[in-house]
Amino acid sequence: MRVATFNLHAGVDGWGRRTRVVEHAAALGADVLVCPEMWRSPRGEDQFRALSDALAMTGLFVPLAQAERATGARGGRTWQPPWAHVTGEYGLFFTEHRSLSRAQVARRQRARVEDGTWGLAVLTRLGIDAVTAEPLERQPRERVRRAVIRADLRSPGGRPFTLLGVHFAHLTHGSFRQFRHVHHEASRLADQRPVLIAGDFNSWWPPLGAFFPGFRPVVRARTWPARHPHSQIDHVLARGPWVAVDGGASDGGSDHRALVVDLDLD
Repeated sequence: MRVATFNLHAGVDGWGRRTRVVEHAAALGADVLVCPEMWRSPRGEDQFRALSDALAMTGLFVPLAQAERATGARGGRTWQPPWAHVTGEYGLFFTEHRSLSRAQVARRQRARVEDGTWGLAVLTRLGIDAVTAEPLERQPRERVRRAVIRADLRSPGGRPFTLLGVHFAHLTHGSFRQFRHVHHEASRLADQRPVLIAGDFNSWWPPLGAFFPGFRPVVRARTWPARHPHSQIDHVLARGPWVAVDGGASDGGSDHRALVVDLDLD
């Protein structure tokens, strides 16, 4: 079976231009797809419905922030403005949690924006025994909420396993507390039950190795920043008799590359 994780960045770049992330996600051929930063708008694009319909998948979307998305803006050759980490990007506006900078206010007034919901999703074509979501501890510096999606699934051969879909905060924002929470959740599962933890960890593997004992990465590929990646911060971690057959990363228009791994459990 193929497992993929792809941070969609709501389908726009840092300037507020549409990207091809939904088409790329659909082309991954995944049996299980974890999508941090998915976008759903009642009057605009609904990425959860688009992927569900295109791939004949079912799953769960967890809303984590109300936001505004610019879709028809103009920008430079870079994926986002050079000073985006200082002045803020122009594609997504999280007014629910943070005041906009002067540059963002000016840009928002000139751009075409739509209201919507930003969140985390897990989609699958495998058999589902149960799928639930649990909130993670909100960190003081965070502008959004966080959650973990637990999906109890069955492999193509019928073997039960659990997938935990995640999108953690940055290490500088206290994500190690969220690591502990998710590892505790995984530790409550029976030792003989295979487990996968997949998503955007916003962290390199060495720190994760300390917080997720008993888990190992099943695919190694640089995922960030997408155009010229130098780091892997998106991961698929495994516990149990998983065998990785193939894997890699691909640029689909987001700021992260999509990470894919073919696994054998049966």
